[in-house]
Amino acid sequence: MLTPDQLLGFLLAAVLVTISPGPDNLMVLGTGMSKGRASGIAFGLGCALGCLSHTALAVIGVGALIAASPPAFTALKICGGLYLLWLGYGALRSGGGARVDSAVQSERSLGALFMKGVIANAINPKVVLFFLSFLPQFVAPARGDAAWQMASLGVVFTVQAALLFGLLGYFAGSVGQWINRRPRAGQWLDRLAGTIFVALGLRLIVTR
Repeated sequence: MLTPDQLLGFLLAAVLVTISPGPDNLMVLGTGMSKGRASGIAFGLGCALGCLSHTALAVIGVGALIAASPPAFTALKICGGLYLLWLGYGALRSGGGARVDSAVQSERSLGALFMKGVIANAINPKVVLFFLSFLPQFVAPARGDAAWQMASLGVVFTVQAALLFGLLGYFAGSVGQWINRRPRAGQWLDRLAGTIFVALGLRLIVTR
C-alpha cells in the first residue's frame, strides 16, 4: 500500500504535469470545442487509459533491470534524470502562447474517438520515457515491492488524468477560450512544471 504522504506528493506532481499545456490536453480541448462535450470526454478518457500501457512497460522494464543488473539500473536512473532535466529546461524556456484549435473535424463515433485517444497516447515514445523517469521517483524502497508501488502509482496517474481530461472535454469551450485569451497562463504553468521536472531530475541523479 502507498503511504498518505507518498500518495499526496505523487498526486500533486501528477496533476501539475497533466494540466500543463501539452499535445494531449490541447487535443482534448480542440476535440471538445469542435465536436462537443461527449466527443471531448471520449477522446480524453482514451488518452488517460493509454497511460496504463506505459505503466506496464515501466514496471516490467525497471523490475527487470533491478533483478538483472544494478549498474544498468543506475545508468537508467542517470539517463532518466537527464531526460527530466531536459524537459524542465524546455518548459522553463517556454514562451507560452499555447492556443487551442477548434477547427471542425471529420465525424467520428465516440468509440472511434476513444480508441484514437488510447492509441495516440500509447504509441508516443516520449510518454514511455517520461513514465520510466517519473514513476520511480515516488517509490519508497523501504516499503518493498517496487514493481507493485509503481503499478499503483501508474493507476493513480491514470485515474487523475481521466478525471481532468474528462473535465477538460466537458468544459472545452470555456477553457479553450480562456487559454486563447491568456497565452501567458500557459507560460506560468510550464514554469511550474519545469521547476518540478528539474527538481525530480536532480533527485534521480544524485540519490542512490
